Amino acid sequence: MNTKAKPFIKWVGGKGQLIEQLEAKLPADFDNWDNATYIEPFVGGGAMLFYMLQQHPNIKHAVINDINSDLITCYRTVRDNVERLIPSLRDIQAEYYALPDMEAKREMFMTVRQRYNEKNLDPIENTTKFFFLNRTCFNGLYRVNKNGLFNVPCGKYMQPQICDEDTLRADSELLKRVEILEGDFETTLLYAQSKTLFYFDPPYRPLSDTSSFNDYTKEAFNDDSQIRLKEFCDKVVADGHSFMLSNSDCKGKNEADNFFDVLYAKYYIDRVMASRNVNANGAKRGKISELLVHSYLNTRDRQSGNIKEQKSHHVAVKQNAYA
Repeated sequence: MNTKAKPFIKWVGGKGQLIEQLEAKLPADFDNWDNATYIEPFVGGGAMLFYMLQQHPNIKHAVINDINSDLITCYRTVRDNVERLIPSLRDIQAEYYALPDMEAKREMFMTVRQRYNEKNLDPIENTTKFFFLNRTCFNGLYRVNKNGLFNVPCGKYMQPQICDEDTLRADSELLKRVEILEGDFETTLLYAQSKTLFYFDPPYRPLSDTSSFNDYTKEAFNDDSQIRLKEFCDKVVADGHSFMLSNSDCKGKNEADNFFDVLYAKYYIDRVMASRNVNANGAKRGKISELLVHSYLNTRDRQSGNIKEQKSHHVAVKQNAYA
């Protein structure tokens, strides 16, 4: 099979367009790690996971985790039951395509959303509806209210691809190598082995009161959570492991906001440019600075003598497969 494994869902903050810059900030000697373990405690859309497992064959043990139970059900269903999932996705896609206009499609969307929010579905139906809502809702945004109910409105898509059979089968094959956990990020430390790299992509700290798109679960990820995550990073390093972490760059919005610079002062902080496309106002989309924090000095780009930040136009050309 020549189809590359890549994210099977859209996810706000997905790392597809930052892959090359993330690769450049891996430990310089990462490919020399024998039997490496790779752990993602906030897997989200999984762009980095799919990239790392295909690009770095020395990863012999991979662990992903998320607190979003519906997302984790998706990963497990794609891994363990892809041949039952595909016909179910085919059916819901055909039903949606057959509807005559956007009004009828919106009505179907609301019916599916209501049923999905009843939360008593078997894994195949739950995952089918998750895929459907992800492909047909506004901007592919996943957001829930304080009661944990999916509340994104319908988008304006006439024929979105809901069932991508080749990608699903490629993903299923790759995920067979992955341990899939559901719960708090701190539990992942139990799965670290001798040479382990953690990649943290937590819900980002909002840059403004109106920019909070981190409601992936009903549990808020606030500044206390960000501090708890930093303390967990300290534990990771104390146990002899390495980490890389992404987050928003508060200073890009407010020069006086040193929250992360102070919090991660004892580690190495790089700033990279990313595109952000979730704003409803198209004029407010565009390039934005993000942080990459790592626990090790020697990164791949420093080793190769390329200390300058990777240019973002390289990313767009190479990494569309991981978007």
